[in-house]
Amino acid sequence: MRWLFGAPLLLCTAATLQAQESARTAATTPVNDRPNPYSTEHGWAKLPEGRPWGATSAVYVDVDGRSIWVAERCGQNRCTGSSLPAVLKFDSTGTLVRAFGAGLFNFPHGIFVDRDGNVWVTDGQDNRPRSTADSVAARPLNGHQLFKFSPTGELLMTLGAPGGAKGDRYFWQPNDVLVAPNGDIFVAEGHASNDSANARILKFDRSGNLLLQWGRKGSAPGEFDQPHALAMDSKGRLFVGDRGNDRIQIFDQQGTLLDVWYQFSRPSGLFIDANDVLYVADSESGSIAPSRPEWKRGIRIGSAVDGTVLSFIPDPVEQTRNTSAAEGVTVDAAGNIYGAEVGPRALKRYVRR
Repeated sequence: MRWLFGAPLLLCTAATLQAQESARTAATTPVNDRPNPYSTEHGWAKLPEGRPWGATSAVYVDVDGRSIWVAERCGQNRCTGSSLPAVLKFDSTGTLVRAFGAGLFNFPHGIFVDRDGNVWVTDGQDNRPRSTADSVAARPLNGHQLFKFSPTGELLMTLGAPGGAKGDRYFWQPNDVLVAPNGDIFVAEGHASNDSANARILKFDRSGNLLLQWGRKGSAPGEFDQPHALAMDSKGRLFVGDRGNDRIQIFDQQGTLLDVWYQFSRPSGLFIDANDVLYVADSESGSIAPSRPEWKRGIRIGSAVDGTVLSFIPDPVEQTRNTSAAEGVTVDAAGNIYGAEVGPRALKRYVRR
């Protein structure tokens, strides 16, 4: 379903439903056997001495094609109460060249760099007390918001009610953000899988005015279960990593469903380069996701044009109940792949052999 200022519109025809079922049937065989033409570089990005890596799912290449932006969770898995800057920029040698955003974030989750070099980051949680001993109880409520920064770290825009909001308001667990070439802003919302979870895409104009929203919690075409990642191809099609449903759903920019792909497995992160090569980070298949026990975790690489899977960088740790592979993924102009990891708390670089 799609909502345009509250009015539901039916998107899917019978032909669309039949096509999606055919795609699901064709994807029952795990795609684990593609070659891996990459070698792994550990410890490429260097933090200041004494600062450990925290969990990170947010990584994106800069407009220069060489530098890499990361939103990292302050040496742990949450930034609430931390004085550390969460938004970090590394040059092509892995040297930290810029850091900002201290005190703004609880749970930096998604990141995007627009054509002007501005950095957009979603905060997927709030600072409500997690226990009676939690010292953040007296602080002003914040979180569940979207922040836009200039390339030098100036805060340019904040979207969303501090502390979050559901229903027709926003946001609640914003996962990822994407800015289209014309300046329109897309936000994927809903990290939980329970029946009361938000699960939708919101579209804003460049000034932050809500234009439309679509989707709801479910598994039918056009519905979502944890819409975790966003990417856009050269045709302007919006790819949504519908993680809880083990699929990628492809829409036009008005929310019309165009296609559904299952062959990239359980998508946590998406990136499409200038040549329409699609990179999909799967951090939850195998022993973590009971829906896909025979699929291996890792990064699948293929075509955003026809959906062919060409390469696969497997997770080096196959049998574990914890997330271990990349959750976020990006690629620089030289073709090097960067994987942001929540479980291992690391940023790895993959270089073609």
